[in-house]
Amino acid sequence: MAATHFIHDVEAVLPLSTITVVLGGLLLLFFAVTARKPKQKAKVSQLPPPPGIPGLPLLGNLLNLKEKKPHRTFTKWAEIYGPIYTVKLGATSMVVLNNTEVAKEAMITRYSSISTRKLSTALSILTGNKCMVATSDYNDFHKMVKRHIITSLLGSNAQKQHRGQRDAMMDNLCKQFHAGAKARPLEAANYRAIFDLELFALAIRQAVGDDVDSLYVEELGTTLSKEEMYKTMVTDLMEASIEVDWRDFFPYMSWVPNKSIEENMKRLVSRRIAVVKAMIRHQKKRFSEGKELNCFLDYLLSNAKELSEDEMATLVWEPIIETSDTTAVTTEWAMYELAKNPSHQDRLFKDIQRVCGDRKVSEDDLPQLPCLSAVFHESLRRYSPVPVIPPRYVHEDTEIGGYHISAGTQIAINLHACNMDEKKWEKPEEWNPERFLDGKFDLADRYITMAFGAGKRVCAGSLQAMLLSTSAIGRFVQEFEWRLIDSEETDADIGVLTNRKLRPLQVIAVPRVA
Repeated sequence: MAATHFIHDVEAVLPLSTITVVLGGLLLLFFAVTARKPKQKAKVSQLPPPPGIPGLPLLGNLLNLKEKKPHRTFTKWAEIYGPIYTVKLGATSMVVLNNTEVAKEAMITRYSSISTRKLSTALSILTGNKCMVATSDYNDFHKMVKRHIITSLLGSNAQKQHRGQRDAMMDNLCKQFHAGAKARPLEAANYRAIFDLELFALAIRQAVGDDVDSLYVEELGTTLSKEEMYKTMVTDLMEASIEVDWRDFFPYMSWVPNKSIEENMKRLVSRRIAVVKAMIRHQKKRFSEGKELNCFLDYLLSNAKELSEDEMATLVWEPIIETSDTTAVTTEWAMYELAKNPSHQDRLFKDIQRVCGDRKVSEDDLPQLPCLSAVFHESLRRYSPVPVIPPRYVHEDTEIGGYHISAGTQIAINLHACNMDEKKWEKPEEWNPERFLDGKFDLADRYITMAFGAGKRVCAGSLQAMLLSTSAIGRFVQEFEWRLIDSEETDADIGVLTNRKLRPLQVIAVPRVA
C-alpha cells in the first residue's frame, strides 16, 4: 500500500474546475492561519535544507505527479537534483530519498527521529487508525503486536511450525497447473487466478485455522464465495488505499465537507470487519470446545486478552492482506521473466536437477540453490513490490545525506530509484539474475534490495515471503517448462497497486518429461 498518496490524477485530488473558486479562499485562509501563529525563534542549523523541486503556487508539485507512477517521476528528478530533495504537495512538503545510502541512513541511523507515521485519510480509516503493525507508530502498541505476530506466525520458529501448510500449498498449485495442462494442452493459463487464490487460502489457514470455500456473513445477510471473500478482504481494500482526499494536501481546509471518500472507506471497512468477525466467530466455537489449531487467532485468544474485539479483527486481517502482496507480485514477475528468457530458465532447471535429482525441491534445498536465490532477488530489485515506502514523519530535527531535515517533514523512500541506480547496478533496466552470482553482492544480505525495508521497521513477513516465493518458483521450473504467448512478450506494464503486473500473466505450462 505504498506510494498511495499520489497515484490518482490530480483531477481526483483537486478538480481543476474548482481551482479558480478556491484559490482565493485558500490564500486568504492560509495567510490568516499563519498570521495567528505566534512567532517563534527558529532553530538555526548549520546544514542547508534539501533542494526543492520548482512548482506552482499553492499546488506545488501536485500536477507533476498525475502520471499515476510517482516513483518514476521521483527518479527523473533525482537525476537533476540529486538523491535527496523536497517536493511541495499543496500546503505540505515531503523529502524524497532516492539512493541506497541515504535510504539506509534514514531507516537505520536516524530511525529514532522518524519512527512515526502520518497516514492519509484513506489509510487512517482502513487501518483502524494505525491498528496494524505495518502502519502503527513505533510505540508500545507496535512492539506488543509485532511480538505477537513474530512469535505465532512470522518468526523463524513459527515458520518451522507452518512448514506443512506451505508444502501443501506448493503441491496444490502444481496439481492445478498439471490438471490444466492435461485438459487443455498448449493453452495459456491465467497464472494469477490460480496462484493468488491458493495463496489466499494459505493466509486464511494461518490466520484463523481453517480454510473455507464459502462463508455466511450475518451482518451482510449473504454467503460469500472464496473469490468474493478475496475481493472484500484484499483487492477492494488495496484499491481503496490509494484513494486521495485533497484535504490531506491542504490541512487547513479540513473543515470543508468531503463525505464521499469517508463514506466509501467506512463501507469497505465495515464489509471487511463483518467478514473477519464471521470467520472469528466460526473459529471461536471450535476454540471454546478445546480444539486448538496452530494459527494466529488461537494464539491471540490465549495470549493477547488486552486487545479489543476490533483490534483483534484488524490484526487477524493484516497477515491475510499482506501475504497477498509481496509474494504474489514477486513470484508473478519472476515467472514472467523466466518464461521470457529460456536460457535463465534452463540454468535454474539444471541447478535444481544438480541438487535435487528426481525428488521434488523443498525448502531444505534453498540454501544450495544460488540460481534460485538470484532469480528471487533480481525480481525484487527490478520490480520492487513497494516502489515507494509509505511516508514517515519527522518528529524532531535531524539530518540525512548532509542536509537539515526539520521536524514536521514527511520522508518518502523511493526504492525504485535505489534499485535502478546505475552507480550500483549495471544496466539496471535489464532483468539479469546473473548479477547476483558473480560475488559482487551477498545473497545473505537482508538489505540487498531493501524490498522489505531496513532497521527496526523491517517487514515482519520477509522470511515467509522469501520461503513462499522461492519454493514456488523452484517447484514451477522443476515440473514445467514455461512459455509466453505472443501477446505477453512485451506486456510488462505495471499497475497502480504496488508494482503488480498490470494484466494477469497468461502462460503455457508444459509438464517436463520425467
